[in-house]
Amino acid sequence: MSRYTGPKLKITRRLGDLPGLTRKKSKKTLPAGEHGQNVRKPSEYALRLEEKQKLRFNYGLNERQLLKNVKNAKKVQGSTGIILLQILEMRLDNTIFRLNLAPTIPAARQLVNHGHVFVNNKKVSICSYQCKPGDYISISGKSSSISLIKNYMNSPGLANIPSHLELDKQNLTARINGVIDRESIALQINELLVIEYYSSK
Repeated sequence: MSRYTGPKLKITRRLGDLPGLTRKKSKKTLPAGEHGQNVRKPSEYALRLEEKQKLRFNYGLNERQLLKNVKNAKKVQGSTGIILLQILEMRLDNTIFRLNLAPTIPAARQLVNHGHVFVNNKKVSICSYQCKPGDYISISGKSSSISLIKNYMNSPGLANIPSHLELDKQNLTARINGVIDRESIALQINELLVIEYYSSK
């Protein structure tokens, strides 16, 4: 399945707040769909599926990409759920979003794809690039890139930049000082249910 390009508010009504997908809020309180009012107690599988879908839609991944990241997280020593979230949070598109240089992850992805972003003074157009502690992020010197970023910075974003990131707003540069900790992840999710969902795959 390719990346989701449909109505975003429909997804947030079903899954809850997804800060990476959209900053818009729906005025409707019931879940999307014809049977939104018939709220039944979800099964264990439905709960796990919902948490997995939150990750997919928030970070803009397809099923294959998410499964690959889960397998990579299992190879690393430590809590698989937290390591998976750290892998997703340290993606270049998400890092640009968390620096408030873009209002959403899809907007950050477009910046990266169009060559506006440099890592360690080299142009990087791969959204899934894994940022590492010590990496230096800068914006292309083109006037179009600078005006686009400044326009994005005026859009409402997340309240705080995580402690592992450091942004120089004047020069539009940033440095990654470490790996994000669990408390700084903006998405409300139970990562253990995601790992349980993939345990048999």
